[in-house]
Amino acid sequence: MAGRQDNRASFWGDLFQRWARPNSPQSPTPSRRRPREPGRRVYAVGDIHGRLDLLVTLEGLIRRDLAGAPPAHSCLVFLGDYVDRGPASREVIDHLLERPPLCNEQVFLRGNHEQVLLDVLSSANRLEEWVSFGGMETLASYGIKPRLSLGAEAAADVQREFAARFPAPHLAFLHATRLTFETANHFFVHAGIDPRRSLEQQRPSDLMWIREPFLASTKQYPKIIVHGHTPVRRAEIHPNRINIDTGAFVTGRLTCAVIDDTACRFLHTIG
Repeated sequence: MAGRQDNRASFWGDLFQRWARPNSPQSPTPSRRRPREPGRRVYAVGDIHGRLDLLVTLEGLIRRDLAGAPPAHSCLVFLGDYVDRGPASREVIDHLLERPPLCNEQVFLRGNHEQVLLDVLSSANRLEEWVSFGGMETLASYGIKPRLSLGAEAAADVQREFAARFPAPHLAFLHATRLTFETANHFFVHAGIDPRRSLEQQRPSDLMWIREPFLASTKQYPKIIVHGHTPVRRAEIHPNRINIDTGAFVTGRLTCAVIDDTACRFLHTIG
């Protein structure tokens, strides 16, 4: 079993090396677009992907930051992708449901991996696709260990067993996740937005899945977009967006953006 886990970890590591976008030069942000959040402090956490160990460490950093300079109001926003790829998806959701809130306000957004998980729980149609991009680790965390390649009959059997075992509180958590969250100056979302549409007219599929044309766009939006989904080696601040997905499941670097009256800074685990 250890050999299989090592092989999967190596697989995700190799994939990250090919897939992660190189950090682009960070352009100076005009003062009128400087990431700020008057009257509150927002902590935004990137893609966790089953790494409970990193989440617990990052929460310790957030607690220390709050204690060092308590804000009048604090808000903790998770950008989605709690599950898949890492070894402890079930434990991550248990932890998020059971631990006391860290901030005055807490928001859970939905990532593409949560959406596919919900689809799999209702039908076997996407199960083999899901298993191939991280779902195998999630199934294992719930006590189910399928083969990587499944026929239609085997997939249906796995789906029925998984749906029967899946805890009702976890299903309620997934259904309660939101697609977006807004503050005075920032628009929080899992993947990004379609630059051709207004913030009010975004499609759910883009909010959870988009890469281009969002990542290449230099358009100035009404609010700065804070997102994950596309891993970079270090968190990025652009004039129109902030990317905090640093590939935690393979790099060991889980990132949190801290946005308050003064600016945007980052807390992160050491990968």
